[in-house]
Amino acid sequence: MLGFVGAIWGLVGVSILLVWAVVRLTPYTIELWQLDLQWYHWGLLLTNIIFMAYTEGYKGFQLGAAPRLGARIRYLYQNPTLMHVIFGPLFCCSYFHTTLRRLISRYIMTIMIIALIIVVSRFQQPWRGIVDAGVVIGLAWGLVSILYYGTRALLDDEFNFSPELPGSSATILNKS
Repeated sequence: MLGFVGAIWGLVGVSILLVWAVVRLTPYTIELWQLDLQWYHWGLLLTNIIFMAYTEGYKGFQLGAAPRLGARIRYLYQNPTLMHVIFGPLFCCSYFHTTLRRLISRYIMTIMIIALIIVVSRFQQPWRGIVDAGVVIGLAWGLVSILYYGTRALLDDEFNFSPELPGSSATILNKS
């Protein structure tokens, strides 16, 4: 039962964080439609949406973070500890109990994201809306990917992705 609670808490907690970010940023993108944009604004908007969909949504989430998060959800379900369950979303996002390489990259990426949030929050429209539109697309793609892989991790008999646990770079977990 503890493993099930931890796995669901991990999946729901991360999903809530992504939904919260999408909801907070969406008004800035909607505001764009009320502005008189020039051709270069539209070009940058389209370019940014395509770029963020590919880099953040597809490459970042669908091919990287979401399968790993699913593997960590499955690991948590099968090997619960009280600390991992309590901090389920942080565990599933690899903020602890992971390889040193993943740990370093996770914290560097977090610092970079926070810095970008601070910088972009100072942008005036239409620039903020243009940036945020791409972020909303990438995060929405990420949310769908996380829900897909998280569900597969819990329901499929086999889930061949690594949770990147310490001391093992290629642990694959199957349903037991």
